[in-house]
Amino acid sequence: MTTIQENFAGTERPTERPALLSRERTVAQAGFNRWLVPPAALAIHLCIGMAYGFSVFWLPLSRAIGVTKPVVCEQMPLLTALFTTSCDWRIADLGWIYTLFFVLLGSSAAIWGGWLETAGPRKAGVVAALCWCGGMSLSAVGVMTHQLWLMWLGSGVIGGIGLGLGYISPVSTLIKWFPDRRGLATGMAVMGFGGGAMIGAPLADRLMGIFADETGVGVWQSFLVMAAIYFVFMMAGAFGYRVPPAGWKPDGWAPKAVAPGKAAMITTRHVHLRDAHKTRQFWLIWIALCLNISAGIGVIGMASPMLQEIFGGRLIGLPELSFTQLDAKQTAAIAAIAAGFAGLLSLFNIGGRLVWASASDRIGRKRTFFIFFALGIVLYALVPSAAHLGSQALFVAMLCIAISIYGGGFSTLPAYLADVFGTQFVGAIHGRLLTAWAVAGTVGPVVVNYIREAQIAAGIPRAYAYDYTMYILAGFLALGMLCNALVRPLDDKWFMSSAELASLQAKGAQTRAVETGSFGIDRGRFDLPTLLAWLVVGVPLLWGVWMTIEKTTALFN
Repeated sequence: MTTIQENFAGTERPTERPALLSRERTVAQAGFNRWLVPPAALAIHLCIGMAYGFSVFWLPLSRAIGVTKPVVCEQMPLLTALFTTSCDWRIADLGWIYTLFFVLLGSSAAIWGGWLETAGPRKAGVVAALCWCGGMSLSAVGVMTHQLWLMWLGSGVIGGIGLGLGYISPVSTLIKWFPDRRGLATGMAVMGFGGGAMIGAPLADRLMGIFADETGVGVWQSFLVMAAIYFVFMMAGAFGYRVPPAGWKPDGWAPKAVAPGKAAMITTRHVHLRDAHKTRQFWLIWIALCLNISAGIGVIGMASPMLQEIFGGRLIGLPELSFTQLDAKQTAAIAAIAAGFAGLLSLFNIGGRLVWASASDRIGRKRTFFIFFALGIVLYALVPSAAHLGSQALFVAMLCIAISIYGGGFSTLPAYLADVFGTQFVGAIHGRLLTAWAVAGTVGPVVVNYIREAQIAAGIPRAYAYDYTMYILAGFLALGMLCNALVRPLDDKWFMSSAELASLQAKGAQTRAVETGSFGIDRGRFDLPTLLAWLVVGVPLLWGVWMTIEKTTALFN
């Protein structure tokens, strides 16, 4: 076996040391443990995942001037709300930040995904930290001066760009480090994005409790403290990134052999970024992803009111009372239960990202997506029946599994793309696919919200107002299953030649190439530095899980 020293022996050393953030400085040295890369990715994803938990700020910000109660200005246009200093903001106006998050996430990932492949994950991670934490700091100024447009610009636009770059920064790197466990590797990282709100939301709640007084609600101070904490974690994650030398593979691992004349679903070749979107497979996966996300995000956005309006008094042992018949005290009681339900969905969202992605390593990505759609169709179609039977446990179980599918789709996608398009540009291709998220983030909530409103306006009882919605979402999944079924291995014409690939890798400064061998990396080795790195990200994540479980107990009491 060729040793790493022998591989370096004939390599001409550069005359100048590469820049600190350059890709050259991130090429791993001999003896590097690949299990250090997932916690670096988690350090970034757990921070930017707070985007899911930003709604914790909405109610306090809606009384930023009044402090104890909102200062309401009737019929205030949105343009006026952006600049007013005398009226408190409406939650609907603040909610646009959430929309901007995911629109900018998808678009920035698509725009700068190609740059990331050449600049390297470290530089992308640093830019993501500056954007996400800088955006929160600018939002703090917006709260201090009561300028909503600064919050939109800070967290929504600048922070949204940070979301996109931070989300895709580890994808290509992890897939190249773990060709033998692509699903597990990306699942570990993307799990962090789903878990960020579990840490950030209770942290924000505690910080606001510390800083709030008779003159303010404590939001801008919380923004600054969280921005500082996130900046430390994200910079540590960015500088923890390493990329493997070109040609590296785990010791003893080799791609599965393919029978002569038969195309493999997992390719060993690579498609150039300029050609990926020209293929039918790209758009089939794009549509399938968009439909899966539309169904999942539509349910997540309405999970709390759905549970309350469907079961009403049943949630507190008063089955004879519908939601509209409850008094204020009873409504508050079921709202607490619904909050526990939302927390439970978060746990299944996170767990699904890891479990489904890991399972895809064994059963294949296309089969995993088939299970997503087939199982999802059954669940969404039967949810109304479970609701009308009054089976709260069955209803909750069905939606928890459905949301695990939603999370699993995100975590399995990068490995699916690597299987179809190869790994050379998988990060950039993944970035372009995430435009489906931006579309789905609009389609899903619109379908759920407007159909619900139309049903209630037509006189349909609230307990039945979601039936058609669930059937339509099941139809979305049926179309997604058809698209997934049509995905086939790419024709030879789409793959780069060996000469073109070698030229690209040379330009990418992965100069310390190796042909075979473990590069001094022990598969599965957890030494002390690796264990400490996992503890740094694991302890906050476990704290968030514990806080969520505490809230979830209300659902079963």
